[in-house]
Amino acid sequence: MGQAGKKYRAALEKVDREKRYPLEEACVLLSGLKIAKFDESVDVSINLGVDPKQSDQQVRGAAVLPHGLGKTIRVLVIAKGDKADEAKAAGALEVGDEALIEKIAGGWLEFDKLVATPDMMAKVSKLGKILGPRGLMPNPKLGTVTFEVAKAVKELQSGKVEFRVDKAGIVHASIGRLSFGAEKIQDNIKVLIDALVRLKPPTSKGIYLKSMVLSSTMGPGIRIDSQSLQA
Repeated sequence: MGQAGKKYRAALEKVDREKRYPLEEACVLLSGLKIAKFDESVDVSINLGVDPKQSDQQVRGAAVLPHGLGKTIRVLVIAKGDKADEAKAAGALEVGDEALIEKIAGGWLEFDKLVATPDMMAKVSKLGKILGPRGLMPNPKLGTVTFEVAKAVKELQSGKVEFRVDKAGIVHASIGRLSFGAEKIQDNIKVLIDALVRLKPPTSKGIYLKSMVLSSTMGPGIRIDSQSLQA
């Protein structure tokens, strides 16, 4: 067994797989389970009380995390004129119009997020087959189709996380790095939870935040007590 395997076994022994931990306790436990040499990502899986097959029970949105994601976000902006200048001043990786769209169509995808002004979306939509499967298509609900390009760029760079419920009714999201420590990890999770609660579909009945699992890239999952999420 390699060193990583030994560390995983040691971490596994610290986690009670049958227990549902209060959120605060889970964050403290997680922050002490470093396995890899790199700074592991911290991820959550939240099971919502919704039926994703129903069009009125789709949950999709974004949240600006107070402590960011712990990594550099490369933001691309499709805009013209003053809005292009605004995006450049805000620190976008690259800004352009038709020429940049053609560059992406040719297979260039060296960016993490794409913002577009509404007047450019008819042309950007032609990239659907390229951007869609990668989750890069700009969307008004996520704040990435907007004339407020400077605001969009700064929010994405500071740590705006996008989320969408999958076919099983689960939201998966990265909310930071293990090096953040328990308090910052908990702060980021609370902001994500608040965003999910605000987007609760009126037709969703029963328990909305059903369950949650917290984990690092290499570590075991820690089950969270849903009552601590409600609080």
